[in-house]
Amino acid sequence: MKFATDRPFGDPDKAARKLLELANAAEADRDQRIAIELINLPFLRAGGSADEYRAAIECAIAKGWLWRHESGVYVKFTEAGAGLFA
Repeated sequence: MKFATDRPFGDPDKAARKLLELANAAEADRDQRIAIELINLPFLRAGGSADEYRAAIECAIAKGWLWRHESGVYVKFTEAGAGLFA
């Protein structure tokens, strides 16, 4: 018997790829910065949880796809991350 359902973003790699997809769809400012709120809420609305979001952003940073500002207010695509959508 199974009581818990599988989470759509339970795998951090899958969640990171969804996060990158959302970041790619968001409008960046003149310095190519993407505000966190432009990807946070859409990720949660897509079925992710706050813990899955945190795991996704850490995974994307660890893989070298995103760079996060020290303040945590925005992220930027790295060359490797931008290359995924080229």
